[in-house]
Amino acid sequence: MRKITLGSQKRYFGTITPALLVITGAFMIVIFGMLVALSLQLDFSHRQVASEESIHIAEAGIDYYRWHLAHDPYDFTDGTGSPGPFIHDYLDPQGASIGKYSLEVTQPLIGSSTVEIKSTGWNNQYPKVKRTIVAQYGQPSLAQYSFLSNASSWYGSGITVNGMVHSNNGIRMDGLNTSLVTSAKQTYTCGSETGCSPAQTKPGVWGSGTGGSQGLWQFPVPAIDFATFSFDFSQMKQDAISNGKYLGPSGAQGYHFIFAADGTVRIYKVNTTNYYYAYASEDGCQRRYERIASEVLIGTYNLTSAPIIYTEDHLWIEGTVKGRTTVVAARFPIDTYNTNIWIRNNLVFAAYDHTNSLGLVAQNDIYFTRDIPNNFRVDAALMAQKGHVIRHGYLSYCGGTTGAVKNSLTILGALISFNKSYWNFGSSPDSGFRTRTVSYDTDLTYRPPPFFLTSGEYQFISWREE
Repeated sequence: MRKITLGSQKRYFGTITPALLVITGAFMIVIFGMLVALSLQLDFSHRQVASEESIHIAEAGIDYYRWHLAHDPYDFTDGTGSPGPFIHDYLDPQGASIGKYSLEVTQPLIGSSTVEIKSTGWNNQYPKVKRTIVAQYGQPSLAQYSFLSNASSWYGSGITVNGMVHSNNGIRMDGLNTSLVTSAKQTYTCGSETGCSPAQTKPGVWGSGTGGSQGLWQFPVPAIDFATFSFDFSQMKQDAISNGKYLGPSGAQGYHFIFAADGTVRIYKVNTTNYYYAYASEDGCQRRYERIASEVLIGTYNLTSAPIIYTEDHLWIEGTVKGRTTVVAARFPIDTYNTNIWIRNNLVFAAYDHTNSLGLVAQNDIYFTRDIPNNFRVDAALMAQKGHVIRHGYLSYCGGTTGAVKNSLTILGALISFNKSYWNFGSSPDSGFRTRTVSYDTDLTYRPPPFFLTSGEYQFISWREE
């Protein structure tokens, strides 16, 4: 502070100004900091709102493309004919754009029905605040059922069915079922095929099983039209020629496939066969040429290069499957021939880790041979398009009962047949399996074996945010 004396007056200068400047500066710094903090908080709040709006916009993109697939199931280019991304405006109720979503659509792999939709959404005010979600949709396959049949069916007291059962005709259920059993009939005429002699009228589903009291028996329900989902053998043959392995008529008795745990399959040509006398309800006791007498190796193939194998001849099959494939036995002209598949040994997966899958499609019947293991297992989706899945009756009047009765049958997968499938004869049984367990494979609904038939609208499988 500086003192100045003028005559008798003393004047002082600068005593308040520095303090005032300090206080004012501090106040301005505090106010500026508060304004910056408030601005940042407001911006953060707006960005949070924009982030929430972005994920809703992204979900709208998923919903849009699901709608698109419902109208055009095989268009994965948003109607453009070109790969994405496909950008659309997201409109408010008044029709003004408040955001956008960008779609990337991954079409199903060869032989699959699962489509992946990736949608990224953002608000127009904050275009850099984006959220991305990925959803999978798939058309359900026929293999979503444990049993699917066009004919009346009888499930005996020794069977356990873990999965849905459906018939377009009547069902007698004396076994244990842990899922729905449905029939397209309110009532039906029960004959000898389901244990009624003389014939009598029965409910669409009936029997001594406990599923009825648990509300698991439902009838009538809409019929499943087998004509609409018959396999297109011409297309499957072309798929095998283009993407897998095709085998024409053998010129002998057919082919023999042995799957190996290293992911390969050995294919033999069966030159000669031998027979057992065996019984079927359709034609009685006949020679069944199910035994391979001589064969020659054609080659060994990796399943990675054979997602579909088409044979125009009868087929014998067995082994351990590592990989994913569908095997078809059907000969042209389709209306002239009745090509069958014989399963002659266990047919199992190398591991139960969702990486292995097998489909067997027979133009006519699928048979289990007499000389299968005592505890017999099949891991596959089985489809007998014109026939059924059976094991013949090796009864005394057909040449003896040796080897006729086995301890257990275990099927993991699905069994689809036009006619009634069966494998037990007599109450003991005289021929067949003492216990039977058929379980639905959860992988099969949306991830069936390659080129296995799917139908219906795309259904939700999974959702995740990236």
